[in-house]
Amino acid sequence: MAAFPQVSGSWLDLSTGINPDPWDGIDRLRIDWRRLPDETDLALLEQVAAVHFGVQGHGVLALPGTELGLRGLSMLGLPAPFRHVAPGYRTHGEIFADSRAIDYGALAQEAGQGGTILLANPANPDGRLMTVAELVAIAHKLAAKGGWLVVDEAFIDAHERGSLLPALDGDAPVVVLRSFGKFFGLAGVRLGFAVGPQALIERWRAMLGSWPLSAAAIAIGTAAYGDARWIAATRQRLSERVAALDAMLVRHGLRATGQSPLFRLVECNAARLFDRLARRGILTRPFDYAPCWLRLGVPARADELDRLDRALADG
Repeated sequence: MAAFPQVSGSWLDLSTGINPDPWDGIDRLRIDWRRLPDETDLALLEQVAAVHFGVQGHGVLALPGTELGLRGLSMLGLPAPFRHVAPGYRTHGEIFADSRAIDYGALAQEAGQGGTILLANPANPDGRLMTVAELVAIAHKLAAKGGWLVVDEAFIDAHERGSLLPALDGDAPVVVLRSFGKFFGLAGVRLGFAVGPQALIERWRAMLGSWPLSAAAIAIGTAAYGDARWIAATRQRLSERVAALDAMLVRHGLRATGQSPLFRLVECNAARLFDRLARRGILTRPFDYAPCWLRLGVPARADELDRLDRALADG
C-alpha cells in the first residue's frame, strides 16, 4: 500500500495460497481462557486429525504451526547427506546444514544414496503433485539405504486424495508435515502437525514440553477437522473456482500451471504484470529467483474474479 499510494479502496490480496473462504465455525465455539490447555483436549485434537489424515500406525504430533515443525527437523538426528527439492519453500533450504538443492528429475538417483530428502507435495510455487506411488517408491529407495523422506503436505487438504499417509505403515522412515491454516483459511491460528514413527514423535513431543498449543488452537482444530460436510463442500468450491480462474487466464494469453486448487503459477514478464496489477490494487506473488513466474491465489468470489479479469484486460 505504501508503494502504490494511487490505489483507492480495498486491495485484493492474491499473494498467498491460503483459502480466502475460511472455516465458518469459530463463532459456535466456547473457549475457556482461564485455564491452561487440557492434555485430554490436545489428545482428542490429534486423534481427530489422524482420522482426517488417514494415518495408520504413525504417531501424530500437534504443533504451533508447521514452520516450527520444519525448524525442529534438524534436532531429530535424521541422517546426512541432506537434500531439498527446489524450487520450493525457502525454509526447506535453511533447515539442515549443508543441505543441497536437487530437482524432481534427480529424486530417484538421490534416494539411492540414502540420507534425508525433503520435498513439498503439492509443490510450491508450481503446484506440481507427485503421485502416492511415486512417493512410496522414493521412500522405499531411501529406507533401503537407511535414509528418511520428509514430505511437506501443507496444501494437500484441498485434494480429496494425494496424501502419502494412508499408504504408510507405522515403521516407515518417513515424516509428513501437515498445515491447518492454508486449507481452512485460518493461518493466524498457528496450527500444524508432524506425523511419523511413534518413537520419533514421542521424542519430539518431549522436546516441545507442556502446553505447546493454545486452548483456541486446540478447540478450533478439533471442530474444523471433524466438520466433514464443510471439508467436502470446500473442496468442491475450490475446484470450481480454480477452473474459472484457469479459463479466464487463458482468455488473456496466460497459461496456468499446477494442480493445487488454492493457487496457480503463470509464466510471463512477472515484474511487469505484478506492477500492472498492483496499480489496480491486486497483490500477487513474484519470485526473485524466477523473473518469469507469478503466482496468483484463487479469488473467492465472482466479483473478485471479474476485478482481476478487468485488470488483465486493461493492459
